[in-house]
Amino acid sequence: MFAGRRIVIATKHEKERVIAPILEKELGVKCFVAPDFDSDIFGTFTGEVSRKEDPVTTARNKCIKAMEITNCDMAVASEGSFGLHSEIFFVHVDDEIIFFIDKLNNLEIVAREVSAETNFNGKEIKSERELVAFAKSAKFPDHGLILRKANDNFSHVYKGIRNPIELMEVFNRLIKEFGVAYVETDMRAMHNPTRMKVIEKAAQKMAEKINSQCPECKTPGFGVTSANKGLPCELCGSPTRATLSYIYTCRKCAFEKKIMY
Repeated sequence: MFAGRRIVIATKHEKERVIAPILEKELGVKCFVAPDFDSDIFGTFTGEVSRKEDPVTTARNKCIKAMEITNCDMAVASEGSFGLHSEIFFVHVDDEIIFFIDKLNNLEIVAREVSAETNFNGKEIKSERELVAFAKSAKFPDHGLILRKANDNFSHVYKGIRNPIELMEVFNRLIKEFGVAYVETDMRAMHNPTRMKVIEKAAQKMAEKINSQCPECKTPGFGVTSANKGLPCELCGSPTRATLSYIYTCRKCAFEKKIMY
């Protein structure tokens, strides 16, 4: 169904470095990137452009735009969200959605990877000592940093800083002019190796899901659509919040299968 076909990866942040090898190996496709594709129109991490839609819809819209630009009938895109863990409130997570569209076969498949492996953070700072401490915790210079006048201020934003000398020069410039600066992690994939690894895991999940066929109609993308809680406690046998079973559903024929955890 996919071997030998071209697929456009909707990115301007070098995500093809981890997505392309997986899809080419697992599906036999030929990956390429549209040089004119600008993902920033769908939203930026620094807030100059706010994301209008939810992550799944945004990733789907990226695919559609990339297919329009390239006149290609197959596309894949990812969309990341960052914030606090829903249960462990002091832990940040990287929530990556990856979306696959095959117009030729009328397929749309979604995969997701949620990871606490992220350096996502931001802080108002007033001294070089604070800056150095933040940079160290953010894995700089392997990971990029962003400096700006203030959080949610878009008039002075310096992105993709990976050089210690540049970091200090920009910081001192902001301090001299405004007396304060805001430093944050650059979450764009090409400046964030930790995020790139999470995207790679999401891409692997996507490839596995595409290669998973519905037992009834053989349509690709037979995967988990929901989970049931209630795994019994080993000591007392009472139901817990842990997963008891997964529900697999075919998006085409609606065949459903329950698999115990």
